[in-house]
Amino acid sequence: MRLDLTTLNLVLAIEQTRSITRGAEREHLALAAASKRISDLESRLGVQLFERRARGVEPTEACRALVRHIRTLNASLHALESEVVEFARGIKGHLRIAANAGAIAECLPADMASFLQAHPQIRISLEDMTSAETQAAVAEGRADVGVFTPPIVDNRLDTRNYSQGRLAVLVPDGHALAGRQSVSFDDLLDYDLVGLHAGASAQELMREQALARGRTLNARLAVRGFDAIAQLVEAGLGVAVLPQGPAQRFSQVFAVKLLRLEEPWAQRDYVLGVARVERLPTVVQRFVDALCPVAKEEKKP
Repeated sequence: MRLDLTTLNLVLAIEQTRSITRGAEREHLALAAASKRISDLESRLGVQLFERRARGVEPTEACRALVRHIRTLNASLHALESEVVEFARGIKGHLRIAANAGAIAECLPADMASFLQAHPQIRISLEDMTSAETQAAVAEGRADVGVFTPPIVDNRLDTRNYSQGRLAVLVPDGHALAGRQSVSFDDLLDYDLVGLHAGASAQELMREQALARGRTLNARLAVRGFDAIAQLVEAGLGVAVLPQGPAQRFSQVFAVKLLRLEEPWAQRDYVLGVARVERLPTVVQRFVDALCPVAKEEKKP
């Protein structure tokens, strides 16, 4: 079955505007031609894509499933176009990486720099996402490689152990805990916590740990970026749990004290994930082998 891009983009436009008329206008099609395209597509697929209402249309579940694939296809086509154009500029590959904030702050930059030094004709783009968003981006083809912390929630990925990190605690200078070298999570639950936005792996982990203790996480302030967290802690607005790498750097810049978090779950594993396919693109395979050389040896017969 062949599906042309014009019709697929028309489906996407109608789903977004909830109107065949406005969808047709956005795709520069006559209304009659657009209606026929949708009718023909429904006949070929054997499903109804839109329910006609008095004030427009409503997508069916089948339509929503189709739209997800259309978005993935458009993302792949855009990446294809960008990569092919870059060959004319001397670029021999484009690697799209998605990673959580901890990986970007702790381990990924140095490895990316080493890889680019060895492969100067490859261009890398990096996007900061939560661990769950990173896994979805790789599985849906919006990223080639993902670096994140467990749990692994998408079984469409092939994963390898990549690196390890550790969570630490920042408290303001003069805080009741500032005179100590280490604290437990129970010690922190009596204070307001400054953390990342909802969905961030460390934030969700702390929420689960608090619930397991029958306590409530006093997450009063949520921001994007570890530097913002450090500044809020310095201002005395709470304490924070964040990766040890950036926490160590902030303790040298801001009026905050670095404490060790004495919890088993403070030790964190970073996982590298790629799409589960028979053969990875050469650029992706080179990057995986550079970051996870042990995995390469383990795959040999």
